[in-house]
Amino acid sequence: MAEQLAARQKSASRPALVLAAGSSSRMGRAKGLLSWGELTLLDRAVDQARTLSSEVWVVAGCYYPLLRYRTGRRPTRWVFNPDWRAGLSSSLKTGLAALPARAVGAYVLLADQPLISPSGLMQLRAAAERETDLPVATDYGDRPGVPAYLPRALWAQLSDLEGDRGAAGVLAAAGAVRIRLPGAERDVDTPEDWREARQHRERSMERSIALSIALRSEGGHG
Repeated sequence: MAEQLAARQKSASRPALVLAAGSSSRMGRAKGLLSWGELTLLDRAVDQARTLSSEVWVVAGCYYPLLRYRTGRRPTRWVFNPDWRAGLSSSLKTGLAALPARAVGAYVLLADQPLISPSGLMQLRAAAERETDLPVATDYGDRPGVPAYLPRALWAQLSDLEGDRGAAGVLAAAGAVRIRLPGAERDVDTPEDWREARQHRERSMERSIALSIALRSEGGHG
C-alpha cells in the first residue's frame, strides 16, 4: 500500500500556468515582449514559473504566435486561448482544461509581475507542498490573488468565472492560505508601470552590488 501511494505521488504533478493571452491595451504593445534586462517580461515569467514547477505551460492569445517565436525561454507547452477577448477568466479556464489528468493541482502566475523574487515564490511552493488539499495564494490585504496554487478539487468552482474576474472570490471562499509576496503589488500594465518597474530593478541591482563589494571589503580586512 505504501509503495502504491509513493508511486501515485511520484506520478502526480503540479504544473505552473503563465497567463499571457491579453491584448495589453493599456500598454499599446505586447507586454510579454517588453525588455527586462537581457530578457523579455514573458521570459522572466517563465523563469519565475520554473521556481514553482519543472512543468511550465504558457497560455497565449492575442499575440500568439508572435510571443511563441520571440520568447527565448521555452515552456513545456504553449496553450492557445481562442477566446482571449473574454478576459482573464477564459485564459485560466483554458489553461486548467489543457493540463494532464495526472496534475493534482496547478500554480497560476501572470506574465506582468516581474518584481516577484524567486525566494518569495519558493515560500509559496513550500506552503503548497505542506497544504496539499488547500489553495495557497498571494496576500493582497483585502483579498487573495495570484500567484497562487489551485488544487484540482477547486477547478470545477472556477468554471463559472467570466470576464476579467480572477480567482480571488473562489480562493477566499475556500480559505486559501495566504503568503505575502513582495513585488506582487507592482504589475506592469502601462508604460509608466514599465518604467517604474525597471527603475526598481536597477536600484535593487545597485544595492546588491554595493552589498557584495562591502562584504568583500570586510573579508579582505579580516
